[in-house]
Amino acid sequence: MLKSILKKIIPKKIFDFYYQSLALLAAFFYNQPSQKMIVIGITGTAGKSTVVNLVGRILEKAGYQCGWATTFNFKVGSKEWINKTKMTMLGRFTLQKMLKQMLAAGSKYAIIETSSEGIIQSRHLGINYDVAVFTNLSPEHIESHGGFDKYRQAKQKLFQNLTKKHKKINGKQVKKVIIANLDDENVEHFLKFSADEKYGYTIKNLEYRIKNLEGVKIIKAENICLDLNNSRFQISAQGGPASGWLNSKFRINLAGEFNVYNALAAICVAMSQGVSLEICQKALEEINSMPGRMEKIITHPFEVIVDYAHTPESLEQVYKTLKNSLIGDSKLICVLGAAGGGRDKWKRPKLGELAEKYCDHIIITNEDPYNENPKKIIDEIFFGIKNKNQDKIFKIIDRREAIKKALSLAQEKDVVVITGKGCEQCIMGLNNTKIFWDDKEVVKEEFKKI
Repeated sequence: MLKSILKKIIPKKIFDFYYQSLALLAAFFYNQPSQKMIVIGITGTAGKSTVVNLVGRILEKAGYQCGWATTFNFKVGSKEWINKTKMTMLGRFTLQKMLKQMLAAGSKYAIIETSSEGIIQSRHLGINYDVAVFTNLSPEHIESHGGFDKYRQAKQKLFQNLTKKHKKINGKQVKKVIIANLDDENVEHFLKFSADEKYGYTIKNLEYRIKNLEGVKIIKAENICLDLNNSRFQISAQGGPASGWLNSKFRINLAGEFNVYNALAAICVAMSQGVSLEICQKALEEINSMPGRMEKIITHPFEVIVDYAHTPESLEQVYKTLKNSLIGDSKLICVLGAAGGGRDKWKRPKLGELAEKYCDHIIITNEDPYNENPKKIIDEIFFGIKNKNQDKIFKIIDRREAIKKALSLAQEKDVVVITGKGCEQCIMGLNNTKIFWDDKEVVKEEFKKI
């Protein structure tokens, strides 16, 4: 509360200087741990946490010690745990401390989910990144950034500073690498920066007709087969070691085209670090799920899936994947909400519109209201639904009761999807109060009562 008041009366330049000074002080205090590891930064709107974990598992399979920090989990040495902070990118001192712990645990690689919010608060300063990955871009945090262009510019800063500080580890200079999703219309804004190597990945055969791909090693997924249990595809390479990668077959136990993109991003990172194709294949096949990302909680007699999707683009990808997997007359039942606190109010009716487009029963509920009235948020989502059929649409503020209602509606072979929180461990209320919450545990508890 005090911070928001101060922001209104203190010039932005002073706040920026404060943030930058803290970040550099934190790096100095912990003796610049990022100088002694290869640091990989993943940014974009969706898929960041999954890509971090896929990269980490591949590098570990290759024999390297890794540490990472994402929206849903942390890993230092052999210890891995759920992120309960409600922060994608940790505060400056906390993040530098974690990097030092990764180094002390013998990590060669540190993989950091790097958010636009973290960047505008200079949490990335004092971290010497070597690999920067761009997954995709769609409107998010638009109010706090002051528009989509500024949101994109914040993410570009990760790439802009990439080649300014080459480091040496064991006497060998570490190369700087850019990896980008060629199917995103914003990709040229990220590929334009200089780097020692550049990789691009695609499914749609360079739909956006990128002007300058000279020197970019292109990895393409072809012959894609998708179902609710796994995704299969082949990859071919252009401008890279094609003979070793051409028509190589992959199978991942993660559903949806978006996870093919995530896997491609991770494969490109592996290529840049000299990891073999065989290791990539084995590592990806061994991953069965991601916490809170299309995670199956109940499999019989109907399926219940928990997913973090909270933007229109990610929600549509989830709904489309699940709708296409339905068998016969089975139904898709959704539980959804939207965050309060003034966050992306524009998207609320859009979320309702998407739920109506893909789902047979809709339960709109509370998510993270912060200082807003949960009923108002629910009504704004409901506003986006054109056909307000009272037999198929329910507004239930209590999230447990909403989940209970969804389970009561489900019949054999139906799919229930609960979105917005994933594996988060709390609901955010007034004045940033935290109420313990776990969608997955609530599903299990209520399912036992059926």
